[in-house]
Amino acid sequence: MIGLVELGVLAFAGYRATQLVINDTILDPARDVVFRWRDRRPTSQARDWAVTLISCPYCMGWWLSGAILAVYLLVAGRWGDTSPLIHGIEWFAVAGAAVLLNRADTAMGQG
Repeated sequence: MIGLVELGVLAFAGYRATQLVINDTILDPARDVVFRWRDRRPTSQARDWAVTLISCPYCMGWWLSGAILAVYLLVAGRWGDTSPLIHGIEWFAVAGAAVLLNRADTAMGQG
């Protein structure tokens, strides 16, 4: 089970990764490709799903937090330390903390 410090670091990593994918200009060309791909067939559910995924901080943050947590647990050799249920709860915790950081960032940007 991860500790509070690890949870905080992983949450910041999840927050930053989410900002990178959704907002940062360095990935504008990649996002534009997906948007143009969807615009060629706007009725496609798969294409609409892809645009929703890369546009939604909650959706993308969930998957990125899970990937970051999994990589951390595997690299640190901690994957087998506990049950998959605990890792699932850790995923919720990391993703939830990352979303709180996203919400705080959004609130400060609007203020």
